Amino acid sequence: MRDYELMVVINPELDDEGMSTIMDKLKGLITERGGSITDVEQWGRRRLAYPIKRFLEGNYVLTHFKMDPNLTNEVDAGLRLLEAVLRHLIVRL
Repeated sequence: MRDYELMVVINPELDDEGMSTIMDKLKGLITERGGSITDVEQWGRRRLAYPIKRFLEGNYVLTHFKMDPNLTNEVDAGLRLLEAVLRHLIVRL
């Protein structure tokens, strides 16, 4: 198990219910593969450096988790399938 950090930029037009749904899916992607989430920080809505899919703002979420290194590619693929996720980045700590 290694420590990872996941930064996700989510569609700013989602309401609170939509954000909680995306957060549940994000947690599910990690926990279903045997990972454990250590910390989740919701930074809120912030301005993007450049437009992404015609959005000038995004909801930022920073997640710290532990997972087997071989399974991070599956989490990455799962995040690509979520339409509400504008960008994401997984970094090994």
